[in-house]
Amino acid sequence: MARLKVGVLISGRGSNLKALIEACAAPGFPAEVALVISNVTGAQGLDHAAAVGIPRVVIPHRDHPSREAFEAAMDLALAAHGIELVCLAGFMRLLTRAFVTRWHDRLINIHPSLLPAFRGLDTHERALAAGVRFAGCTVHYVRAEMDDGPIIVQAAVPVLPGDNAELLAARVLEAEHRAYPLALRLIAEGRVKVRDERVEIAAPFAVPETTLNPAR
Repeated sequence: MARLKVGVLISGRGSNLKALIEACAAPGFPAEVALVISNVTGAQGLDHAAAVGIPRVVIPHRDHPSREAFEAAMDLALAAHGIELVCLAGFMRLLTRAFVTRWHDRLINIHPSLLPAFRGLDTHERALAAGVRFAGCTVHYVRAEMDDGPIIVQAAVPVLPGDNAELLAARVLEAEHRAYPLALRLIAEGRVKVRDERVEIAAPFAVPETTLNPAR
């Protein structure tokens, strides 16, 4: 069976891109990263693609007169490489409603909070300020509203005594590197369906046990 062709959009270091590339390299994984696009020349994440021979395209947003023109250039690159699903991985540009509509249910993102909590920036600082016992990350289908859309996978991590934003961010990032490949696998296996703006995942899957924080 042909593997799902994935395009990954990045702006920076590309740690989630690296996690996706490593997952796709495993025997039997049902997807492949077939293109990496960066809007930033020299983005560190491009090196991860170069190391394994994945095609890379740099499309600086500042070289285009409008968001629409910038997105049209991305669309051309995605189409030229036969991309079927787009993954946002630290892509620091807001996408227009038109682009999101063109890629409806073929465009996913990872956000460093347990959505719908803490949309936007400074998620870890806000989680600590709110006094939550768990933080985490969410992989979701993209909709026109920021950090909105049907949730595919979430990963929760405990907030520990003495945590600051940097410590919590590092723990959440480790969870991101597990959650994003899992979401991609589920989609590529055809097990994810969106109905009434909610994701249904076909069995079989393991249900985690309840976790308390503090545990006792």
